[in-house]
Amino acid sequence: MAAASCLLSEDQFLCCICLEVFTDPVSTPCGHNFCKNCITQHWNSSPLCQCPVCKRKYYTRPELHVNTFISEMAAQFKLSAQQEASSSSRRRSEQQSAKPGEVLCDVCTGTKLKALKSCLVCLTSYCETHLQPHQTVSGLKRHQLIDPVKNLEWMMCSKHDKPLELYCKTDQRCVCAICSVSDHKRHDVVPLTEEYDAKKAGLEKTEAEIQEMIQKRKIKIGEMKHSVQLSKKEADRVTAEGVHIFTSLIEFAKSSMKELIKTIEEQQRTAEKQAEGHMKELEQELSELMQKSSEVEKLTRPEDILDLIQSLSSVKTAPPTKDWTNISVHLPSYTWMVVRIINQVESNLRSEIRKVTKAELKRVRDYKVKVTFDADSVQPKAPQSANDNCKCVLSKQGFSFGRFYFEVYVKTHGTWTVGVAKYMSNLKRESTILSPANGYWTICSEQWRSGHPALNSEIKEVGVFIDYDEGLVCFYEINCAALIHSFIGCSFTEKLYPFFSTCRNDGVQIHTSACVIS
Repeated sequence: MAAASCLLSEDQFLCCICLEVFTDPVSTPCGHNFCKNCITQHWNSSPLCQCPVCKRKYYTRPELHVNTFISEMAAQFKLSAQQEASSSSRRRSEQQSAKPGEVLCDVCTGTKLKALKSCLVCLTSYCETHLQPHQTVSGLKRHQLIDPVKNLEWMMCSKHDKPLELYCKTDQRCVCAICSVSDHKRHDVVPLTEEYDAKKAGLEKTEAEIQEMIQKRKIKIGEMKHSVQLSKKEADRVTAEGVHIFTSLIEFAKSSMKELIKTIEEQQRTAEKQAEGHMKELEQELSELMQKSSEVEKLTRPEDILDLIQSLSSVKTAPPTKDWTNISVHLPSYTWMVVRIINQVESNLRSEIRKVTKAELKRVRDYKVKVTFDADSVQPKAPQSANDNCKCVLSKQGFSFGRFYFEVYVKTHGTWTVGVAKYMSNLKRESTILSPANGYWTICSEQWRSGHPALNSEIKEVGVFIDYDEGLVCFYEINCAALIHSFIGCSFTEKLYPFFSTCRNDGVQIHTSACVIS
């Protein structure tokens, strides 16, 4: 039955007399259906007995037959309609019911519904049902309706008991119409709704700005998390690399120590074997000499001179012996063995340092920047110079955060200084020393500039890496991938500029890929 009701429309089960769903449906002989009460009343009020649909006439009132099928279908449609009406009413009630914090209808009794509008004239809030008079009655249509608000009495002027419909921008307060022509006359007064729209627009703008700030901070948090992840990844990589290097060094040191001990023990055994051979030979000679000494001693005992002389002729000369004057046990030089092993360890360590430095140099080159000299920053004389024809210059580019790297080629021999510096104004003072205390982190090719790390070997190309945030400045020799010097734990508070200095008489050229100073 339910399936059938889904396939048939409600119009097929309407009585053509009452236009409602059949109640106690009956069929006439012509096949049309009506409510039993409707067709009976129709025939009772009509002089002719005919079908209201096909107009077929009956001379005698025909017998009406109950249509069971139509009756069941009509009942089903009525039940469905009642359920739909109940469900719709329930949904409408749920939609209109007020949630916590929402304004309630002041007219509703029992369960109060959510207010749709508030009337500034009536000082009452209305739900959708109770608002209808304000939308249909001409007198109520003139009332000012606003979005529902609590405490409507606050919307009334306490002085004039009139709605606060205006806003005084001069005094920054809500006023009524009487206030606007009395106390607030000649003030900048606008409709309250206009000020509301302006304030709302301002709040929306503020909200948009706040949301933008929120998004920026979320992005920054994401960047920081990513940086932490990269830092951890780099820390794990360096830790693993360091563990591998130190493990290799420790194993090499252990192996070298075993080799040293083995070599010393072998040398000791050789010396002992040599000494044992010499001592065995000496003991043989000593035995023979002691035997001869015993024989001689016996001959000295007789007191008869003749007997002694005759006995001496029978005594042989001393047995032949080896000359031990220049023979001794060779003592090995253990010290040079230790030195040789240490040199091997040192050589291996230097090799590992070169590998690490080469890898580090390759990494810092990712931060390479283009450097150009700033002609306006050239100073005619470097401080504490042995040559008055020296000059120094900064780059045009300055850096106040992050990491950067640049390379400088130093041509031929001579005096030069390379590094980073703060602004160079203090160079005009002859007593200025190029030191970190004065804002200069540099290396130089000669010893005469105090405060600089001196370089003993000839260098042709220098790489300079700066980590501003970490307070780190490193100098690399490019050709052999070696770390020349580093400043650590620096505190940078100003922009840093690549710094260069050279002397003309030295025939030195310092240049980057873009500029040359000579």
